[in-house]
Amino acid sequence: FFFKKATITFRYHPQPRATMKLATQLLAAYAVGSAVAEVYFKEQFNDDGWSERWTVSSDWKSKSELGEWKHTTGEWYGGDESDKGIQTSEDARFYGISAAMSKPFDSADKKDLVIQYTVKHEQNIDCGGAYIKLLPGGDKFESTKFGGDTPYGVMFGPDICGSSNKRTHVIFHYDKKDEGLLIKKNVNTESDQLSHLYTLVLRPDNTFEVFIDNKSVRSGKLDDEFDFLPEKEIKDPDQSKPEDWVDTREIPDPDDVKPEGYDDIPAEIADPDASKPDDWDDEDDGEWEAPMIDNPDYKGPWSPKMIKNPDYKGAWVHPKIPNPEYEYDEEMYAVCKGGCTHVGFELWQVKSGTVFDDIFITDSLEEAQQFAEESFFKKKEGEKKMYDDIQAKKDAEAQDDMDGMDDMDDMGMYDDMDMGDEF
Repeated sequence: FFFKKATITFRYHPQPRATMKLATQLLAAYAVGSAVAEVYFKEQFNDDGWSERWTVSSDWKSKSELGEWKHTTGEWYGGDESDKGIQTSEDARFYGISAAMSKPFDSADKKDLVIQYTVKHEQNIDCGGAYIKLLPGGDKFESTKFGGDTPYGVMFGPDICGSSNKRTHVIFHYDKKDEGLLIKKNVNTESDQLSHLYTLVLRPDNTFEVFIDNKSVRSGKLDDEFDFLPEKEIKDPDQSKPEDWVDTREIPDPDDVKPEGYDDIPAEIADPDASKPDDWDDEDDGEWEAPMIDNPDYKGPWSPKMIKNPDYKGAWVHPKIPNPEYEYDEEMYAVCKGGCTHVGFELWQVKSGTVFDDIFITDSLEEAQQFAEESFFKKKEGEKKMYDDIQAKKDAEAQDDMDGMDDMDDMGMYDDMDMGDEF
């Protein structure tokens, strides 16, 4: 782990005064935004010492319920063989693991919070989580007990179960409600078998943004997209719909009268085209009766036609008043009051095989994007090529197996086999 400050190298070249003035202004602006960028956590799992930095949640569940984390490149990858991640390796297991950040992130500093990492579902995932958590606790954080009930500041990342339940979780803890607030509208996620980059930005102006593979997929105001605040307006408790309010659009026509004899029309009549069969014997078969059919003249129970209600006033709208409990909170973004000190994965997976890598937490989106260029995007094309090559090989082997079975069938080999009585 390390704490990093971005640095800038200036090279002097003689320039016209106007050009130099503009360049100085641009460099000053860049310096303000970049020189203070901090990296609170960076993990690439490229050395065997990763297991000393991370602690498995051994006391969260019984040993039989916990799956083992595997240090691996995965079956297909874009870097060299030393460029590894950690992978879930046992089906139908819980997975818990956490690590201390190199420096706490404290919302009191009023900086952007940027959380970024990669996820690769090699198993063609059917049901399982792949989200990361940002956690408070400091020296009192109990790593071996970290699990689903451990308080967190942020929960972010993919969660998939079935074809219709695929989302990228964005959940922020809100102290005033003492609960995690889930984004109202689903954020889509990726479910193929390649690595994807997930980035979340939370800003002190109470806005947020989610990127997948460095493309913005959702952004907005916290009070619009989450239930941080009560409604600005509520229904006036002193108002109610007047008793004489008419909201019935149509009424029966008072001039419409039921025709005489309408109720005497039967719903069914004897089929006039039916005739007694020639072999019908009244003594043996009983008296023949024609089958019944729907009466074409029967129109159902009579009801008067409807006309517009001359007294209709429209739908009554409950008047609203300002909500006395509404108060804007300037610190909705403050999910890490007192400091978030750890990161962790707390998951359940039906089918294992997800690889996590390149975790990066900073206060600068530009810093995170630069790191992504040096890691995720640098490996992306190579991983895709290796994946395509492996899939092509598997498809060819499967086709060879099918061709071999067809050849055996053509030679009649299956006919000579004794398949047993059960077949």
